Amino acid sequence: MKPEEIEATSFSIIDEEAGNHDWPTDLWPVVRRVIHTSADYEYLQSMVMTPDAVPAAVAALRAGRPICTDTTMVLAGIRKDLAAGFGCSISCNVAAPDIAEEARSEGVTRSVAAMRRACRETPDALFVIGNAPTALFELLEQIQRGGCRPSLIIGLPVGFVGAEESKNALATADLQAPFITNMGRKGGSNVAAAVVNALLLLAAED
Repeated sequence: MKPEEIEATSFSIIDEEAGNHDWPTDLWPVVRRVIHTSADYEYLQSMVMTPDAVPAAVAALRAGRPICTDTTMVLAGIRKDLAAGFGCSISCNVAAPDIAEEARSEGVTRSVAAMRRACRETPDALFVIGNAPTALFELLEQIQRGGCRPSLIIGLPVGFVGAEESKNALATADLQAPFITNMGRKGGSNVAAAVVNALLLLAAED
């Protein structure tokens, strides 16, 4: 089978096995691609999105808004060809040569320092967090301080320390910003990248 045939067959299997669900037609492609990436149907119940998340993301991508990630693993998983077609830059500050020194001088993690820089340099970006809960907590703080106004927040950090708490904070905060997240410890760079790719594909549709 060709790759596109494998993907189409996989989506058919997911649609069939997911059965009846409450996801609207415009949001389901995002959830389905997360399940496709993770082979985990728990996301069917654990994903949380604002109703405007997909249309806001599509509009932002078509407008060429930048995409900022918390790790190079998320960055590596995003479809560069689709992003480039819209003129969207993709960046990850955590590996910048001077971020480690900046983090030491401020007494914070590199993820926090990188997020602060992203908020300063690209305040209207699509922020994609797939690993570091501290990055998501910092982003929420910057928004509350008026330091940035994201076009979209994708908050899917994974792990046992802070991941679930940071996503709960995102889901319950009054941010006036569209977001996509999930409840619980699961998530990760591959899942976060899958969400971005689903949105890029939707933006590329006529």
